[in-house]
Amino acid sequence: MIISENYDKIMIRGDSMKNIRPVSDLRNNYSELSKAVKESNEPVILTKNGYADMVLMSVEQFEEREYKNKMHKKILASEAQFQKTGKTYNIDEVTERMIANIKKRATANV
Repeated sequence: MIISENYDKIMIRGDSMKNIRPVSDLRNNYSELSKAVKESNEPVILTKNGYADMVLMSVEQFEEREYKNKMHKKILASEAQFQKTGKTYNIDEVTERMIANIKKRATANV
């Protein structure tokens, strides 16, 4: 995907507006770029020769995305299991199963 040479905010693949910067800013303006990423709480797309090359984000942003992705996968697996079995669990059943799993892990680690 080619990106215009204006490094303001532009639309990428229909997503919300993103910050676009040349990859050379990583070397030449690291402190400024790092501060901008952390303050905006938005990733920055770095370009090389006018093309999107990589994404820069804070550790906090990365961890949050990883957590959301993990939860999304669990929800999808849960929905697939429900579609397959039709089985649901009430809070008492879930609590009982969680306690049993915790005890099982605790005895396995001893």
